Amino acid sequence: MAADTALGLQEAVVEAASDQRPLRITAGGTKTHAVGRDCEGTPLNVGGHTGIIDYQPSELMLQARAGTPVAELAAAVASEGQVLPFEPPRYGGNATLGGTLACNLSGPGRPWLGSIRDATMGVGLINGRGEQLALGGKVMKNVAGYDASRLQAGALGCLGLITDVTLKVVPAPEQTLTLTFEMDAQQALQTMSEKAATPRPLTAACWLDGRLYLRLAGAASAVQATAASWGGETLTAEHPFWADLRDMSLPFFKGAQPLWRQSTRATEPLQAETGCLIDWAGQQRWYRSSDAPAVEAGHVVLFAGGDRNTEVRGELDPVQQRLQLRLKQTFDPQGIFNPGRLYSWM
Repeated sequence: MAADTALGLQEAVVEAASDQRPLRITAGGTKTHAVGRDCEGTPLNVGGHTGIIDYQPSELMLQARAGTPVAELAAAVASEGQVLPFEPPRYGGNATLGGTLACNLSGPGRPWLGSIRDATMGVGLINGRGEQLALGGKVMKNVAGYDASRLQAGALGCLGLITDVTLKVVPAPEQTLTLTFEMDAQQALQTMSEKAATPRPLTAACWLDGRLYLRLAGAASAVQATAASWGGETLTAEHPFWADLRDMSLPFFKGAQPLWRQSTRATEPLQAETGCLIDWAGQQRWYRSSDAPAVEAGHVVLFAGGDRNTEVRGELDPVQQRLQLRLKQTFDPQGIFNPGRLYSWM
């Protein structure tokens, strides 16, 4: 049921700022001990701030409150033959729109379909002074505050309390199917790179446990022609593999060891096949390991498990750190929002 609790959230922020009391923003609770560092603070739950504010299928635009479950939004646009292009994880139906933007989480189609950051047109925000801000707009051509709204993607709630998000949606593809092939990881990296360079309707590419998965989506004629050309075994659109990958519910993600994510070039050689999952046609690699993977390129994050009190995102150079601190000072001068969640010094 839709509920607008923005006024109560604003009052809570004003009170916390007055008391210089840290706040720990929560909602669905699906990422409490993942993505960022553990942080202290009085819990401020956005989960009750729910509902679709505005949905215009003909304009490919949807605006919803931050506590709205992603699964609810996906169902709403599906009823109009549309999809959320960034394929947000559902995490058992509990993941919310605000948390998804704050963590900048996107699904298997990210290199082809874009991220939630790319799809975000506007953001409603309560800053550290308790002021309600409207950043961006409802159409792509409205650029006022556009970049400021996208700053919230991946900020882990450190730059303000997200109250609502306006997204671009897209028509659902006419047909979707998946081709699978048995091969080792190095062969898969080469194959994914070759296939991604062709003008074919490839929308996801993943390797796991000796098998390569290639998802095709788009016009039925193009999908069928590509499937006939590439060969392989075929999985139907109803097969749960991509949904399980999106929601991180595959057995690979349920191990006890820490989970590391590497963002890198698609052509970067693989360090080890054991305990590894390759996604985004090689640009995103997941590792299960007690220690950080010894990689030579890219950026490695301790995504889940391990010591959540350490720096899980690696170090920034001094210039980047100064820019981050300036943004924090601008949006949250008292430092009350999720202190230490993104970095220990923020």
